Amino acid sequence: MTVTKYNASGNDFIIFHAELKKDRSDLAIKLCHRHSGVGADGMVVLIPHEEYDFEWEFYNSDGSLASMCGNASRAVAHYAHEMGISINNESIFLTGAGVIRAKINGDYVISDMVPPKIINQHITENGETWWLIDTGVPHLVALRDDISSFDLSQARELRKKYNANVNIAAIKEGKLYVRTYERGVEDETLACGTGMVACFVCAHKQGLLSPQVQVFPKSGEEIDIRYDEGIYRFGGRVSKVFVAEVFI
Repeated sequence: MTVTKYNASGNDFIIFHAELKKDRSDLAIKLCHRHSGVGADGMVVLIPHEEYDFEWEFYNSDGSLASMCGNASRAVAHYAHEMGISINNESIFLTGAGVIRAKINGDYVISDMVPPKIINQHITENGETWWLIDTGVPHLVALRDDISSFDLSQARELRKKYNANVNIAAIKEGKLYVRTYERGVEDETLACGTGMVACFVCAHKQGLLSPQVQVFPKSGEEIDIRYDEGIYRFGGRVSKVFVAEVFI
């Protein structure tokens, strides 16, 4: 089979399209394996849809399904545009969290995110306050002065307790810096789109950030997030790494 590998802000994805929906959990585990497969944080399959350009099946590297992934939404929109599945520099598709509209301008893609849901603003764990926000998938967020240290064993415990991704974020000179432990990958990743948006929502709701900011995940790649007319828009560059024939 032929697959395409994309990178979006440090998150990498295996992408292909198919005609039918089915359980591809085992395939995702095989292809996402860093040594015996292609290697990726997740796998995305584009399926035809009567109303939208397509719908997706998104799998984490452990084979579990996820409703939404911000960086994957940008990578998939670029892929769909290149493959002629989406036209006119716009891609509209269905995810498990709802409909995503993305605009493609060369390698720069902006996704309109699903409306976030603030579930809890008053969680106390390990002596600090956490917000639980669903930006398509659930995220715990703690704002700190410094995120140079990230206790992954603590993050793993919080992930299991709340069944959520775990984020720490810091604001410096009006810019937002984020680190994320992702469920489904079960480790810190170089970036997480829905996590960055959740951190922005947390800080913006408290009046700590302007409606448009630059965000930097662990990868160091710059992301633009803005709150515009009630919509959270998430933009950045994507890169098509390679196209490969894979024997399974």
